[in-house]
Amino acid sequence: MTIDQSPVNQFAVCLDNQDYEASLEVGKIYRVVNDEQAKASGLIRIIDESGEDYAFSSNRFHPIAVPKAVEKVLLTQS
Repeated sequence: MTIDQSPVNQFAVCLDNQDYEASLEVGKIYRVVNDEQAKASGLIRIIDESGEDYAFSSNRFHPIAVPKAVEKVLLTQS
């Protein structure tokens, strides 16, 4: 099975929400916002539970590729 993912839309699963329990849920898939400056600082910018994008330590997340059908559902929930 091949995963056809849009290069524009990226996603990551949360691995650690310590100290950010209100903003992040472990195991939840979040949309990643491209931010080269954050990336250079070891951060990842995601859209959190508030619906806003914030930078978190990248070691809290693992990037994932999702099939187009899953991407479509995730984007409708953002």
